[in-house]
Amino acid sequence: MPYSHIGVRSSAAQQKLAQALAALSHEFKLPGEFDPLVLAEVDHVIAGHQLPAPDLTALPFITIDPPTSQDLDQAMFLEREGDGYVVHYAIADVPSFVPAGGPLDGETRRRGQTIYTPGNRIPLHPTPLSEGAASLFANDPRSAFVWEIHLAQDGTQTSARVRRATVQSVAKLGYEQAQKMLDAGTAPPAYAGTLGLLAEIGGKRIELERSRGGASLNVPQQEVEFVNGHYVLEFRPGLPIEDWNAQISLLTGMAAAQVMIEGKVGILRTMPAPDDGAIAAYRLQTVALGKPWDADVAYGAYLRTLDTTDPKQLALMHAATTLFRGAGYTPFNGTVPDDVLQAAVAAPYAHATAPLRRLVDRFVLAICAALCAGDDVPGWAVDALTELPEIMNASNQLASRVDRAAIDTVEAALLSHRVGTEFDAVVLAGPKKNGHTTKVGAARSSIQITEPAVTAYCEGDLEPGTVVRVKLVAADIGTRTIAFAPAQ
Repeated sequence: MPYSHIGVRSSAAQQKLAQALAALSHEFKLPGEFDPLVLAEVDHVIAGHQLPAPDLTALPFITIDPPTSQDLDQAMFLEREGDGYVVHYAIADVPSFVPAGGPLDGETRRRGQTIYTPGNRIPLHPTPLSEGAASLFANDPRSAFVWEIHLAQDGTQTSARVRRATVQSVAKLGYEQAQKMLDAGTAPPAYAGTLGLLAEIGGKRIELERSRGGASLNVPQQEVEFVNGHYVLEFRPGLPIEDWNAQISLLTGMAAAQVMIEGKVGILRTMPAPDDGAIAAYRLQTVALGKPWDADVAYGAYLRTLDTTDPKQLALMHAATTLFRGAGYTPFNGTVPDDVLQAAVAAPYAHATAPLRRLVDRFVLAICAALCAGDDVPGWAVDALTELPEIMNASNQLASRVDRAAIDTVEAALLSHRVGTEFDAVVLAGPKKNGHTTKVGAARSSIQITEPAVTAYCEGDLEPGTVVRVKLVAADIGTRTIAFAPAQ
C-alpha cells in the first residue's frame, strides 16, 4: 500500500508551521548543541579507538532501516544450521566510545535518548559518533557487540551469547527496498540468503509470539516527514519485513534478559499484564463492534487477526492501547525480582539493540558481554542501575509529548485552509469516562479521517467503529487545536 503524503498547500501556513515546529525545542526545553568539552572528548576517543580482535568481517551483515537513517544501530547476518538457524546480530559498540564518568557519559544521562522532531533530531550522542564512527555503515569495519543466537527448527532459542568483534556491513537497505528485493527475488547473492531467512525466521518467531501469548499493536503509524522543503503527514502501514525485523530485535532483547537473569544483575524492560477490568471492558467493545474476542484466544493472537482497513477493526486496534500500560524498567543486582515479564512480549525482555539512540542499551550490552565472557560486570554499569529507570522514564515521557505536539501542529496546518469542509471519518472511541470536553458539559469522541491522515476529536457521543460525516469547525496552528462537529 503506497504512503499517503499530504502537504501543506498554503505558503503562509507553511511558514507558520515551520515557526511552530522550530519553537518545540524551546517549549519542551530540549537540549541544544553539545558542550565543547563533550565534543573534544568524542574527538579524542574516536582518534584513539581500536577495533576488537575477533574479526567477523567475512560475514555479510546488512542493515535494514528507514532509508534516511544515518545512526545505524543493528546489522544482521542469518544462516542455516542443520534444520535450525543462527542469528548473528551486530549492535553498535557505543560503550567503547563513552568513557565512564566523563563529559559525554554525563551528557547522555541528561538526555536519555534521541528525540525526533520534523526535519530535525536532538541526538543522544554527537553526530561524529552516532552518524559516524559508531554507526554500522556499509563497507566500513566497525566495532560491535555481536549476538550469536542459535535457534531450533521452529524458531525457539537454544543458546545465545554476545561478544565484542569487528564487523562490516555489505549493504544499507531501506524497508521498502528490502521488501521489493525479497518479493521480486532480485537481492544480490551476498545477502539474498539473509533476506530469505529473515522472512522464514520472522514468520516462525511470530508464531511463537502467538503461542506464548505475546502481542504486537500494529496500528498504522502516523508520521511527520519533511519532503522537498515541505512538511507532510502520512499514515504508514507496516511492511511484512518490518514485522520480521522487529522479531529479530525482540529475540535479542529476550536473549539479553535471559543472560542478565541467569547472571543475577541487570535491568529489564517490564510491563504488567492487563488488569481484569481492562480486559473485561475491551471484550465488551469487541462484541459491540462485531469482532468478538473468544475467551480461549490470547489477546496477542486476537490483535493479529484485526484488519485495520476495516473501520470497526481499526477502532478495536486503537482501543487495545488500554491493554498496553504501565511499562517501566526494573533493575536488580544479586537478587532477581519476582516480576520480570514484559506482558506484551509475554517473556522477560530488555532494551539492548539501540544504544546509539537510547541510553539504557549501552549498560545492558556491557553487562551481557561481561556475563557471557565470565568476567566481572563493569562497576560503572552496576552503579548506574538504580538511576537508569528514572532517566529513561522521564526521557520516554518527553519524547512522547514532543512527538504528539509535532503531529498536532502539522495536522492543524494541513487543515488550516479547510475550515468548514466536511469529511468522512471513522469513530475510534466514544467519550472517555473522565470526561474530555470541548466546552462545559459537551462530550467528544475520537475520530480518524484518512485524507489527510488526521486523528482528532469530534463533538458528541459517537458510536465506535461507525463511519460518520464531520465538519471541521477550527484548525489553529499556534495552539495546535483542531475541532470537528457532526455534519448537519
